[in-house]
Amino acid sequence: MNEIQLLAVKNESTRRQGQTEQELSFFMLVDNLAFRKRVEVVWAGENGVWQSLPAKFHRSTEENKEYWLAKVTITSAPEAKLPGDIQFALRYEVNGKVFWDNCQGRNYRSRYNSGIRVAKKPPLLNVGFDEQLDLAQERVPVSVAVDDSLNAEKVTVHWTTDDWRSTNTTRCCLDFSRRGNSKKYGVAVWEGLLDIGTADRLEYSINCEAGGRVLWDNNRGRNYRVRRRALRVLVLNLHCCQEENQDSKFSMIARAINERNVDIVCLQEVAEPWNDGAGDWSLNSANIINQRLPAPYHIAAAWSHLGFDRYREGVAILSRYPFRKQESRYVSRSEYPYDINARRVVMAQIDVPGIGPLNVFSCHLSWWDGGFEEQIGNLLAWAGSEHTAQASGTLLCGDFNVKAGSRGYELVVDSNDYEDQFLAATAPHVFDGVFRDRRANWQRLLADDGRIDFVFMKKSSGLRVTSGRELFTDQIYGRVSDHTGYLLDFRRR
Repeated sequence: MNEIQLLAVKNESTRRQGQTEQELSFFMLVDNLAFRKRVEVVWAGENGVWQSLPAKFHRSTEENKEYWLAKVTITSAPEAKLPGDIQFALRYEVNGKVFWDNCQGRNYRSRYNSGIRVAKKPPLLNVGFDEQLDLAQERVPVSVAVDDSLNAEKVTVHWTTDDWRSTNTTRCCLDFSRRGNSKKYGVAVWEGLLDIGTADRLEYSINCEAGGRVLWDNNRGRNYRVRRRALRVLVLNLHCCQEENQDSKFSMIARAINERNVDIVCLQEVAEPWNDGAGDWSLNSANIINQRLPAPYHIAAAWSHLGFDRYREGVAILSRYPFRKQESRYVSRSEYPYDINARRVVMAQIDVPGIGPLNVFSCHLSWWDGGFEEQIGNLLAWAGSEHTAQASGTLLCGDFNVKAGSRGYELVVDSNDYEDQFLAATAPHVFDGVFRDRRANWQRLLADDGRIDFVFMKKSSGLRVTSGRELFTDQIYGRVSDHTGYLLDFRRR
């Protein structure tokens, strides 16, 4: 019985921005023996060091089986060479048992830049189909492995981005550069590239013409469906360098941003040494976190006042995507650096692929008794002036220092212009009662809600929130601040 079996392996190199990358991906078929299972690839490169690569569920298939996919991209660096040729085996742990596919004890092998190798020979195999598009992705590659005995004459992808109201056809080309390698394994690999632009969804099926026959791969009648991933926004108050093991916590935040694929990060209580008011950018906490990302983001930062008698304290925005503009303003009456109630907000208009210019404000307002009412009024007026016809949306993110349901929160509700997105994602019935139905005594609905960190979105924005969660809790990444941070996903309406 083959509880786990290799379908295809891809070993390919590309060159981007002056650096060489090696992509490894492993496509496999797994018997669905239980819901809880662990599937991984155990592999080693030319250096002989073995490591484990977790696989992720891909999709279900017939007869209680599942497709799983594991992939990794390694970038060349002076201190670390690319893996090159690899050897590997598949490991499946379920119900206390462990199953292997290790090529009958010999391990599988894949040569550097050998492209796609197919282990099993179905008539048609959509190799490594990915169900998720990157936000910036406008072209979708499709690789089809075809049994050589078919002598395929033509392979075509039929696809739509509007639920088949219109149909597109893309003809695939035989990958002659890999032909010798593929022929060795009895398959021919055909490559297609679907130009979908900024479409949010894609659906397609594959057609093969061979010897007067027409074969279809339509994913068992369901077609292949691809969706653009959500825009991910993180809001976190850093606690102004007051944490024990502060440096390791900066690294943990950077790790979470990378692992959770966060696109925009709004930070408060960003600190750098006071240094007689001159600061020190090299020790700025937002800058430190940014430099620890695999690829640093665009950054906008501003400081407001002296914090904890030793820091320039302020706010920052990190963004995967470039800024069209950025600006900072005091929203408080006071701009005196020794006044704790002097509050500056930083704003960036971010050019988000597939969404358009998005206005994002990172805010740390004062308490109600410290001038919140004036500050929120100035912030709403500023955000309103920036929300032009070109803007796809406006997000006010940060630590507002007023609790959900308080007098300060009520000012936002009464504006009838901005809505609490974490509440919308996690408690839609409460959200409706507060922001849509405006129930009498709606404040009681939030009596047990102790949040002071919010993401308020302008109602006319072209986005909708799809999920929200706390991120830096004891159960997930651990505590990195006296705030837990909120991670929200948004999609186009």
